[in-house]
Amino acid sequence: MPFILFNNTMVVEKKIYSAATIFTGEQVLENQAIVVSNNFIDAIVSIEALPKNADQHFDIIAPAFIDIQIYGAHKKLLSVYPEADALFKLNDYCKNGGASHFMATVATNSYEVIFACIDAIKDYWQQGGTGCLGLHVEGPWINPIKKGAHLSNYIHPPTKESIDDLLIYGKGVIQIITLAPEICDPSLIQYIQSQGVIVSAGHSNASYQEATDAFNAGIQTATHLFNAMSPFEHRAPGMVGAIFNHPSAMCSIVPDGYHVNFEAIKIAKKQLGNRLFVITDAVTETTTGAYPHQLMGDKYASNGILSGSALTMAKAVKNLVENVGIPLNEALRMASLYPAQVIKKADTLGSIKVGSPANLVCLNNHLLVEKIITAN
Repeated sequence: MPFILFNNTMVVEKKIYSAATIFTGEQVLENQAIVVSNNFIDAIVSIEALPKNADQHFDIIAPAFIDIQIYGAHKKLLSVYPEADALFKLNDYCKNGGASHFMATVATNSYEVIFACIDAIKDYWQQGGTGCLGLHVEGPWINPIKKGAHLSNYIHPPTKESIDDLLIYGKGVIQIITLAPEICDPSLIQYIQSQGVIVSAGHSNASYQEATDAFNAGIQTATHLFNAMSPFEHRAPGMVGAIFNHPSAMCSIVPDGYHVNFEAIKIAKKQLGNRLFVITDAVTETTTGAYPHQLMGDKYASNGILSGSALTMAKAVKNLVENVGIPLNEALRMASLYPAQVIKKADTLGSIKVGSPANLVCLNNHLLVEKIITAN
């Protein structure tokens, strides 16, 4: 139970969460507790120092997860239902999977649909909705050769006018754009980045040199490693090879065993180290709209093509530990600290430290979510 202190005229509500293991993002602390005051971490103390009646105890406490590519939940795909309720459902799905924050995503579509998704996020925020960091626009400026489940009739190269139309309307909402660097003029990519939007290279058939040049020119991350990108071949290393060889480019991966074989993830992790991070790429069932996703076991297909996962972030972490053999602490970083670094929010998200907002995921020893604690 929380306890309340009265400090002059300010009411300070304190809550205490202890665990056998606390992983801060850097350190492993045993038999410690986190003291939270008005949604901020006030202290990390020994369990022995706790009031006995103010303790909630867990097996593991870690930084809450961050999913920067997810499309919908509970049968409300955002592009089909561009309304606040779809985002409330998405927030619920993410929190149940241990993610305090997410980037709502819209795949290649008409500008009308993308604008409607922007409106939905604005409305969600106005209604007090939390957790949504903004919009990830995946396409339509991608390479049709690597379109995956994306629809060809919406795919085209960007112009300065189309970029301005999108960024002006989506100012403050659009945070990430996935595009194929080989079909976009480099000056336009730099212009997008100058507007404070993160560019991610994806759905791309770039050669090794084209991809390397794009990363050297300032693109800092790539979208879903191996999927919808030029593959690694011994005479044509492609975008995969460029990501492997680049000193700083980061890349997301979908660890569900369908998008990428678990052994391939093991190889990628050896190559990329702390540059590889997790997304769910999760969708939801829908029978209308451009992408009629159908659940097929533990994955989704649209028009007969693999189109999204059925992952939560907690399930992704569990897969990394149990099926890939990645140590738990590193798997937790891949789902929290590294995504926070990609979106340039590592000062407030992705770690547990005194003075930071209290965004925590509490897990049992089977890596199942028992509680999610959020600062907003």
